[in-house]
Amino acid sequence: MKKVLINFAHPARARSKINSALRAAVEDLEGVTFNDLYATYPDFLIDVKREQRLCEEHDILIFQHPFYWYSTPAIMKEWLDVVLENGWAYGSQGKALKGKIFLQAITAGGDNNTYQKGAYNQFTIRELISPYLAMAKLCKMEWLPPFVVLGIHRGTPDEKIQAYAEEYRRTVIALRDGTLDIVQARQGQYINSDLNSITRRQ
Repeated sequence: MKKVLINFAHPARARSKINSALRAAVEDLEGVTFNDLYATYPDFLIDVKREQRLCEEHDILIFQHPFYWYSTPAIMKEWLDVVLENGWAYGSQGKALKGKIFLQAITAGGDNNTYQKGAYNQFTIRELISPYLAMAKLCKMEWLPPFVVLGIHRGTPDEKIQAYAEEYRRTVIALRDGTLDIVQARQGQYINSDLNSITRRQ
């Protein structure tokens, strides 16, 4: 069983039904460490050694966050800036993250049709998160397409939110237990585009 670290960033998490549901679906899982960055560092003074130690102790790194201005909330960018040090995460001696799996779990109000070339947001989700693919490559991590929940607005039925939460739990369990086909997963737009085709029963 692999160990999963979920770095969670939402400055207004109490008002986000979808992120609360996603969190509740996975934080009790064996082998999963849920690291709430805003709760742990309300002053943004990130304990670099603690965060590096957490990364070293886990095999899978997930960044769970809302899609703020086509990127992450501020504290997650701060985390990247201070935690991923040269000589630790990258560079000739930086091998701490080598071989670890990395993916993002993203929530956004716009639906998939708005994230297309020529559409409202001009770019696809995959294009907009390309800096994180580049980061994973630089750190020699195994990048996977993101777990994406789109079209979430006020008034979204609880049943739909719960379905996404169950999908997220299933994804994390498959990654933890090694029952997710990594090679096939990389071919999809999102890791949750078709979970049935990339997961196998134990």
